[in-house]
Amino acid sequence: MNRKIQLLSILFLGFSQFAFAQIKEEKLILNKKREPEVKKIEKKKTSVETIKNYPPEEKSQNPVKYTITDVPAVSDFKTSTIQGQDVTPKFEGTAQNNYVQFGMGNFGKILADANISKTLDNKLEVGADFHFLSTLGLKKEYAWDSKQSSTAIGAYLNSYGEKGKFNLNAQYGLDNNRYYGIYALEPAADVDLKQKVNQFKVNGYYDFYSNEILNDVRVKSSFLKDHFDAQENQVSILANLSKHAVEIGKSGINLNADLGVGIEAVKTEFAIRDKNSSNFFNTTLDPKVTFRKGDSYLMLGSTFSFLNAKNSNDLLGGEVKNNKTYWFPQAEFQFAAAKEFKFYGGVDGGLKLNTYGDLLQANPFIVSDQFLRPTETQYHFYAGLRGDIDETFKYDVSAGYGKMRNIMFFQGNNLFDDTYTLNRSAYNFANTFSAVYDDGNVSDIKGSLQYFPLENLILDAEVKFTKYDLKNYKDIYNVPLLNASIGAKYTMLDKKLLLGFKGIFASDRTTNSFAIEGVANPGGMAYQSTEDRNDKVGGYADLNLSAEYKFHKNFSVFAIGNNLLNSNYQTYKGYKVLGAQILGGVKITF
Repeated sequence: MNRKIQLLSILFLGFSQFAFAQIKEEKLILNKKREPEVKKIEKKKTSVETIKNYPPEEKSQNPVKYTITDVPAVSDFKTSTIQGQDVTPKFEGTAQNNYVQFGMGNFGKILADANISKTLDNKLEVGADFHFLSTLGLKKEYAWDSKQSSTAIGAYLNSYGEKGKFNLNAQYGLDNNRYYGIYALEPAADVDLKQKVNQFKVNGYYDFYSNEILNDVRVKSSFLKDHFDAQENQVSILANLSKHAVEIGKSGINLNADLGVGIEAVKTEFAIRDKNSSNFFNTTLDPKVTFRKGDSYLMLGSTFSFLNAKNSNDLLGGEVKNNKTYWFPQAEFQFAAAKEFKFYGGVDGGLKLNTYGDLLQANPFIVSDQFLRPTETQYHFYAGLRGDIDETFKYDVSAGYGKMRNIMFFQGNNLFDDTYTLNRSAYNFANTFSAVYDDGNVSDIKGSLQYFPLENLILDAEVKFTKYDLKNYKDIYNVPLLNASIGAKYTMLDKKLLLGFKGIFASDRTTNSFAIEGVANPGGMAYQSTEDRNDKVGGYADLNLSAEYKFHKNFSVFAIGNNLLNSNYQTYKGYKVLGAQILGGVKITF
């Protein structure tokens, strides 16, 4: 056995004394290609009638293969005071899709999850989903209340017909947050810093099995309201028309033709401060053709957007309209020299509508009054190399450069008034953020890899470097230059024990901040603030471990450790996250 592989396996097993004690029971087969694990199946006395197109073979097969998901580093990690990242292990290859789990930990942390589904005789699957997470917050760090909770309740329906499959899902989410990141003032301990966001979503999706003319149709809708009476309604419809696998003579080249037609409408109204209001209606057309031969291909296309935008607030004194047509290039090629080396490159662009809901996902501490405008990526060139080496090592590295208009980022707010009093609104302690926009260029380098050194060990890593050169701002605020993550999953004891590790890393970020003091003036005392436009929010390393042991086919116990370096790093200026968190619980599957 290769000595490096032995050392890597033993180091990972060191995360658990129990796992280390059982190392002799592991049988590691290193030189065999992976094959699906086939368990003995008891023959049934009755036969099952084969139904055509349920679903057809080309869309029902799930081949066993490893793929890299091209997502930005740490995109699945929401830095918040509730948790670093939920690294609860998930058992795969089991028919027990229903589960209920409950856990408790320090910082008053409570976790409750449930998922229940049932497939009916008419091939109709119905289900419900529930998630709840709460914490008492940082009582030792802040005199005021910093507790938070998040609740999500959903229901879904999946139907498989002769021509296609249909999905309908609805979800209600409730986030109870606090504007607790006060650093420039010292308010009373009982100050009310509450912010609450309700959001209801309904989505529908129909996918035709064949790619003849109408491929799929998607409908999304969202209704949002927060504690300060901000409201946002959003709906989008996207239809994909296509004709695939058209052979071009005897060249071996296949032609795929696609046309995407989309409509999106967003209406947002705020009730405090400047009372911003926006109304967007965007129509898009995405025609493209793809020439493919084996793993090599050439895609040529365009994106057309027709935007009708309306903005108003108390400062504008009326409604400002903007009707504009956009064109963006779309092209990509891949040259597959071998399975191990695939060169690719291209150019893309597009228009993104910045909604209040999207802004809250990126920064839950924004003030409930935002001036919204879309971000335009005029063009983004990129080139890279990806490959699969002996089904053991997968990689994807690329670099890009683009030009953008209205790049959105977050700037810290000052006090909204200089009145010398602490009897203020929850958002009026220089503790909130607002979206700001600037034009500029962006350069990015990113890479991801997956490595399978052992039959039961998976390692992965992602890194992304992003540099903005803005027109008006010297630095982009609250955006790290470097994001990275590493992870590992290890199963043992015949898949009864599953261990997980996730490390999240981010570099320093530039931000603005305020120093506030009371000064005397002819009318009495007032607050005076001084802005620092080159303040720094330190980078961080957040390490997470998890373990789940299935001692019965229906019962398991789990433990999760988040932010094990016990660092109260800040996500945004003033907003510290929880220190080391240990949570344990039980899980019932059926």
